[in-house]
Amino acid sequence: MEALDIARWQFGITTVYHFLMVPLTIGLGLVVAVLQTVWLKTKKPEYLRMTKFWGKLFLINFILGVATGLVQEFQFGLAWSEYSRFVGDVFGAPLAMEALLAFFIESTFLGLWIFGWKKLPAKLHLACLWIAVLGSVVSAYFILVANSWMQHPVGVTMVDGRPRMTDAWAVFTNNTALVAFPHTIFGALAVAGGFLLGISWYHLWKRRRLGIDTVDAKKRVVVGESPVVDGKMQYPGRDKTDHKVWIRSLRIGAVVAMIAFAGTAISGDLQGKLMFEQQPMKMAAAEAACQNGTSFSILSIGDVGAKNCNDVAALIEIPGLLSFLAHGDFDTEVKGVNTLLPEYQAKYGTNLPDNPIYGDRAGQPIQYVPVMAVTYWGFRMMIGFGGIAALAAFVAFFIARRGTVPESKWLMRLAVFGILAPFGANSAGWIFTELGRQPFVVAPNPQLSGIDQVFMFTAAAVSPGVSVGELVFSLVAFIVVYAALLVVEVFLLFRYVRGGVASAMPELAAPPPDPDDEADDGDAENQKKDDDDVLAFAY
Repeated sequence: MEALDIARWQFGITTVYHFLMVPLTIGLGLVVAVLQTVWLKTKKPEYLRMTKFWGKLFLINFILGVATGLVQEFQFGLAWSEYSRFVGDVFGAPLAMEALLAFFIESTFLGLWIFGWKKLPAKLHLACLWIAVLGSVVSAYFILVANSWMQHPVGVTMVDGRPRMTDAWAVFTNNTALVAFPHTIFGALAVAGGFLLGISWYHLWKRRRLGIDTVDAKKRVVVGESPVVDGKMQYPGRDKTDHKVWIRSLRIGAVVAMIAFAGTAISGDLQGKLMFEQQPMKMAAAEAACQNGTSFSILSIGDVGAKNCNDVAALIEIPGLLSFLAHGDFDTEVKGVNTLLPEYQAKYGTNLPDNPIYGDRAGQPIQYVPVMAVTYWGFRMMIGFGGIAALAAFVAFFIARRGTVPESKWLMRLAVFGILAPFGANSAGWIFTELGRQPFVVAPNPQLSGIDQVFMFTAAAVSPGVSVGELVFSLVAFIVVYAALLVVEVFLLFRYVRGGVASAMPELAAPPPDPDDEADDGDAENQKKDDDDVLAFAY
């Protein structure tokens, strides 16, 4: 493998890993902010418990997300210096806004939220969380502005071979970004909904398994409480309020997941129509459509991974659906790969230019058809995993209508593993979007014409001074470090999930004070220290 291939693998692996955490951070943060708002309005104890439990998981994921996200910035300068030089005059604005306004606001106010329990006025404390969460949403928008410019460059003119921003408003209101943003937010909410649903199912199942909750003759829940042994609850925190925590979390998660799927479907349709207009080869490859047509392929046979797709044939297809996805009608023909390929070659050439920036790659044939196996199956995995998650949410909401879940261990495991479905949908969509843009790192804007057309081949974007050995070393180092971080995050999440609400609120596991026992001064002092330990929520 050459340096370009290794650099692409490195950026792809680190980006997909980081993007596993981004949607959970955004979606779960919004949910936690709503839960604390409801608690402040109602003062119901279950909402306080929900805020602290889900908030604990949110913090774990947030911290790991920040650690992995910093790597992305370094790679721009280390492995992709030519790319950074090309897009620097444009990316400087959105990335600076993301760092200075969004990131610092997000981290500062999240810190105030962590340490502000019982220290700040309740409304001010809640405001800190909302500012931090909305900061993460704003941060996502600025990142999407930068990425959308790579998909559809606007607001620039070419000066000395590099794009220079001439219209900041056009860059920040790029129609590609305006559509990608709600699609991303709804995808994040889908992840959060599935997360709440799976974990809540586990805890409702555990209450059944421990014999705390039972069902009557009509299969309706009979809520119980943990027995008390020697003045302590046998199962800490497992009281009647605990049941309310999980049943309401499950129902909220199911509703959020279903609404999110509807939102991703609508915004995804709009995004798809833009892609057919802005990157027609990407969408033709997503359909494995060699010839012009109107039918959407459910399943195609043949070698969809080959460079030549002439042997690919649709086995199951829906007439007219492809035209609807592209144009909003059922009879407008959509261009296939064999029609688009000569058009791309006529516009952008058949071989890489004879330019030192390409190194040994200069003069090589340009492969305008992306890896069809990735685009074809990535597109279907995105839709399929999203649909599975929505269906599971509907079924779970229906099953839990009587206040609990079945005692089946296999159903519990299915619900827990179902947490991965929206993660899979988000990752598949991201991979499809990025790999489908190849061979461009900055895709050409079909609305521009002539010598001022703005685009950049990926082959020209890698750092010329970075060797294969250096890239291999950094790739292996990243994989090792990221694997270690994954172990840490999974361990922490499993530990606190299995511990339930008591893991986020240790006071629920403490025995009730005995008025007949007089604490000495030392015990009283230690108790005061425990009460003042604001970090207990963050540990």
